[in-house]
Formats: sequence, structure tokens, C-alpha cells
Amino acid sequence: MSAIHTIEDYERHVGKETVRRIKAKARPLRDLHVMHMNSTYYGGGVSQILSSLTLLMNSLGIETGWRVIHGPPDFFSVTKKFHNALQGAAINMTGRKKEIYEHVIHENAVRNHLDHDVVFVHDPQPLPLITHYRKKSPWVWRCHLDLTAPNPKVWNYLAPFIERYDAVVLSCGEYRQDLARPQVFFTPGIDPFSIVNRELSDSAIDERLAHYRIPTDLPLVVQVSRFDHWKDPVGVIQAFLKARKEEECTLVLVGNVATDDPEGAEVYRSLLSYRNERIIVLSVQDGALVNALQRRAAVVLQKSLREGFGLTVSEAMWKGAAVIGGNVGGIRYQIEDGVNGFLVSSVDEAAERIVRLLRDPDLAARLGRAARERVRDHFLFTRTVEQYLDLIGSFEPEFRLNRDVGLSCG
Repeated sequence: MSAIHTIEDYERHVGKETVRRIKAKARPLRDLHVMHMNSTYYGGGVSQILSSLTLLMNSLGIETGWRVIHGPPDFFSVTKKFHNALQGAAINMTGRKKEIYEHVIHENAVRNHLDHDVVFVHDPQPLPLITHYRKKSPWVWRCHLDLTAPNPKVWNYLAPFIERYDAVVLSCGEYRQDLARPQVFFTPGIDPFSIVNRELSDSAIDERLAHYRIPTDLPLVVQVSRFDHWKDPVGVIQAFLKARKEEECTLVLVGNVATDDPEGAEVYRSLLSYRNERIIVLSVQDGALVNALQRRAAVVLQKSLREGFGLTVSEAMWKGAAVIGGNVGGIRYQIEDGVNGFLVSSVDEAAERIVRLLRDPDLAARLGRAARERVRDHFLFTRTVEQYLDLIGSFEPEFRLNRDVGLSCG
């Protein structure tokens, strides 16, 4: 059985000084008991972050737990609509939606006894939990969504819940909202030791691709993401079809359907009509397959229309892939256009970049090398851990955030 990684294991990626600094910051927090609440144990970037974060925090001596809220399909249908609306979609904001949302959260509050030293609540699904507790310690709302232009109806409904928290954490400064609560900003990071990111041999890559009968006779164009309209899978297919008129290649769309996303299955089914021997659509929960595809791909896309951050971008960049990303949200913080990847705003631009990378392997290799260093410098998991330590350590006894602490994205 493999051992749980400790902070010392990250030294070969980030250096001794970073490890020493993190251990020093964790030392005075060792008596604390921290809890994270979100809506699913798997599917999407938040669960990946929490899986690694809670293990590493515990290895640093900080008791850190992770719970998920439970609810019927109606509840997750409502919260998905809220999710979409926070990213700018229209919504029919009815009293029935509010009633379902608040009732299920009340049930979860009865089940969950939260008397921790710090509580982190992630995204809109569990947001109202705070209204059901006599707060004895700091509560932080961590929003991972793209809040560039939230729908005013849903934002005005959710804002009073948000204002009850002691701080709000957003992925990028451009997501700042008009709130009385302090807002801090830090970008997520990837764990190089997770199944999705750990080193793979060529034979292991071959085995995973063969297991799913993915042909490797032509260059692979890959997008890895939840099946979600915001990830623009249809736009990816359209770009691929345009590119394939000029360069032979195979498209692989791989994703999963998270338990808190009732639209995912519908999006997946809508893509099945496009499948053929050169367009492969897979709904699987297999981190090793994702790892293998990102390492073997000639081109990786993340053609999102909205994106809070997009961990799959950093995952592919870490593996030295040439990445084409949508020119939106958190993707812009990862990719510098033409330096370590490409940013695109249309199907035609995506198709042109695919062709360019397929025709110029030296360019793809150069972008990939720069991409890996970009992730090493800015988006490895140690940065995420350190930012959480800074935030926890910055609260004053009366739950006020010390505004002098530096907690920004970059």
C-alpha cells in the first residue's frame, strides 16, 4: 500500500526553502481542527483539491476533515441552476427553488455538528449552512466559479448568506464583488503526486490507451473536463472537424458526471451522436487514463466559455503538453498566449491553433517546456497549502481577518 505523501516529498519540485516555510507556518496551527464542506467527493476540480489538501494538512499536524452535503435530485437541479446563473446564465428565480434549497441545507445542518476552529464552505451548494449554527469561530466561503458577470437575481438572493461569513476566497481578482466581507484571492494548484499527475512510463500510457481502445496511429487532440455546457464540448468537436480537413488526427473527449451535476448526463448523451472512429467520447472516472491522455496528446484543449480556474489546464501544462485554452476567467492566469500555450475566443481560432501545433512539433515542444515551468513556479499544490495556512493564521481572535496579510493570485 502506498504511503500518504508528506510535505517533504514536495521538496524535489519546489525546493527546501518552500518546504521549510510551510512547516514553519503550520507549526502554530497544530492545535486547530478545520473542516471543509462541499457537495461531492468526486468529479471536477474542487474534489481533487480537497482530496489532496485534507491529507497534506493532516500530515502537517492540523486536524482537517472533509464532509459533503446530501440531497435529492431536485436539490442538485436547483443548485446547478444557481451555479450556471453565477457564471452569467439566465434563471427563473422562483420561490419553489429557494424553498428546496434552504430546506435541504437545513436538513444537512441538523446532521452535521460543526464546532470546529475554522470552517470552509465551498461553492453555492452548501452556502446557507452558516445560518443554522451559533458561530464560535471563523467561517470562510470559498467560491471556485467564474464570477465575472453573475446573474443579478441569483446573486442578490445569495449575497445575504455570503455576508454572514468572515471572509470570501475567490480564484482571481477580477471576480471581486460588492461585499462588506473581506475578499482574498488565490489560485488553486495541482498535486504532482495525485493519480492524475504522477509520472507514467510509456508502457503504462500504452496500457491505459489500449484498455479504452483509443487509436494512436494519428496525433491525439484531447479535452478532459466534466460534461458541462460551459466547457463547450460541441465547440471542441466543431474545431476538430475544421482542423481535420487540413491535418489528420483523432479527438478524445473524456470526462465524468459529478454527483452534484444533474446536467452532466444530458450533456454526455448529447455528444454521443458525434462519435465515430476519429471522435471518441468517454464518460469514465479514471485518473490514470486522464494522465495518459494528457501525456500522449499532440494538443490539449480546454475551450471553456466560463472557467473559475480550470485545473485541467495546469495538469496538462505540468506534463509538457501544448495547451489551447478559452480566453476566459482563470485560464488566462495560466496560459500566456504564444509563450506557454494559446488562448482562443472562437471555433475558428481553436481550429487554426490545432493545425498550427500539429504541423509544427518544435513549436508544440517549446510551448510545453515553458508551460511546465509556469506551473512549477505558480500552480503547484504547495502554493495552495501555503495560502490556506496564511489565511487560517491571519484570523484575529474576534474572527476579523488581518488585512495586512498577502493573499493574492498571480
